[in-house]
Amino acid sequence: MNETPVKQRNSTAYYGQAVASFGIAIGAVALGIYNLRVDGWVRAFLGIAVLYLTTSAFTLAKVIRDRQELTQIVSRVDQARMEKIMADYDPFQPKV
Repeated sequence: MNETPVKQRNSTAYYGQAVASFGIAIGAVALGIYNLRVDGWVRAFLGIAVLYLTTSAFTLAKVIRDRQELTQIVSRVDQARMEKIMADYDPFQPKV
């Protein structure tokens, strides 16, 4: 009764779409900030804010992924322990 979870892999097209989408979004925001009719310090502030938001989003995604992977590893270890206990248990063995 060994149920190994299926590993999901993203296709190359999906990865390419994600990278292209990210690049287009960052480019559009940068272009919008560049074309604003405001002082340079306002553009600089908005640029720093976009960079901070981007790095925060990457960090959040990594933390969520790491937590999910840790949960999967713990459940797999628990499942392996339970399978070992069940395999070693013999109800007809006399008690010592």
